[in-house]
Amino acid sequence: MRNQVRRRLREQMRTRLRSLPPGTMIVVRALPDAAAASSDRLGRSLDDALARAARTTAGPRVSTGAGAR
Repeated sequence: MRNQVRRRLREQMRTRLRSLPPGTMIVVRALPDAAAASSDRLGRSLDDALARAARTTAGPRVSTGAGAR
């Protein structure tokens, strides 16, 4: 079952990769409920997660390093 979910997620991500900026690194982790989800539902979940990630990274960068003042 896990390989089926992996294949479905990979296919769903393949269609969305073109919309990401070059060099973007994505890790997709399937939770147990993904095994029962339809491919359409997995796609909607990926769209929601990518939209949340875009909002999170779109803000100004703030340095929190030890040398920051």
